[in-house]
Amino acid sequence: MLFPFFIARRYLFSKKSTHAINIISMVSVIGVAVATMALVIVLSAFNGFHDLVANLFTRFDPQLELRPVLGKSVPADDPLLAQVRSLPDVAVATECVEDNALAVFRDKQVMVMIKGVDDNFKELTGIQDILYGDGEFCLHAANLNYGILGIQLAQQLGTGTQWRDPLHVYAPIKEGQIDPTDPTQGFVVDSLDAPGVVFYVKQAKYDSKYILVPIAWARNLFGQQGMLTSLALRLKSGADAERVKQQIVAIVGDKYRVRDRFEQQDDTFKIMQIEKFFAYLFLTFILVVACFNIVGSLSMLIIDKRNDVHTLRCLGASPLLLRRIFLWEGWMIAVAGALIGILLGLLLCWLQQQYGWVRLGDSDASFIVDAYPISVHYIDVFFVLLTVIAVGAVAVWYTVRNVAVLKQSASYE
Repeated sequence: MLFPFFIARRYLFSKKSTHAINIISMVSVIGVAVATMALVIVLSAFNGFHDLVANLFTRFDPQLELRPVLGKSVPADDPLLAQVRSLPDVAVATECVEDNALAVFRDKQVMVMIKGVDDNFKELTGIQDILYGDGEFCLHAANLNYGILGIQLAQQLGTGTQWRDPLHVYAPIKEGQIDPTDPTQGFVVDSLDAPGVVFYVKQAKYDSKYILVPIAWARNLFGQQGMLTSLALRLKSGADAERVKQQIVAIVGDKYRVRDRFEQQDDTFKIMQIEKFFAYLFLTFILVVACFNIVGSLSMLIIDKRNDVHTLRCLGASPLLLRRIFLWEGWMIAVAGALIGILLGLLLCWLQQQYGWVRLGDSDASFIVDAYPISVHYIDVFFVLLTVIAVGAVAVWYTVRNVAVLKQSASYE
């Protein structure tokens, strides 16, 4: 097994009778290296955007969330939910009531999502880190009920962080008959006071639509006394989220849907995964094209060494051994290109992380980050290496199997 490798290594580094073969072999290595480097960099860029978006959502979304499978709300004192709250790995449990409503401020009105939460919501999420204004997270004081708006919603309504006129919220009455002569009787109306802050998740889904309010106020507005639409959980530090999730699923069965942060934003992350997959496929096709250089260089090398092949054959080398020599030759070209490409890709990723040379736009552009985010996931690097080796192996096998010199050698048997 070592003999074919030894001969192949000598052929790879030795001077050929035709100088062009050395050049083509070097071009083959460079082509594979560039395609491999592109795969590492592009996949790391997609990982960077994925991690960036995930970090933004963790400031607002809970670690785990339970929602009823049937209907929109369930009793807050459901025994199943009590069992979930009592799990040893659960650090914070927050009841939530969410529903659509109409917010009216002066002459402006916007459809909004009211999210009623407990006072411990700030312990559940990183909401404190995304508040802007002169106040702090506070939902009520004495007989005042505060509403914390998303920053884009505050701009649409023109409230700012402080407002003196009341912010009215209208929600349709869900039970009873409506007097057609007085449509205003079909709505429950309540008002919110200014808390002095707004939140900025940097996601339009939240910033342009959500208002955080006390859960008691939300229950009164929507007629959901003693009910909740979701139970949000934060686990203790070091707890295995997937294991706890499975424990909760075993408790609640098919009555509740249990979702982690990624499942709560399933549409966003699925789109990102699909984009990453198609980028991988596209670059793999480029890699296949680059491997045609291996076919050319290996074919020319075999023809150049036809005298050596004849000599080895006379010395008793079998056709299988001859094929293994050139298989090793092609594999070394592919692996050399793969390793060089991976190292260059990792180096460029590190430089981008440290210095941010490739920027998203001008300094005046309103991007969340200034430079392309990069996050190297070594499982991706491993799959890139496997892909390059697999594509290279197929190209090499096809070449060695079909070159006439080796076919003639086999026919001498």
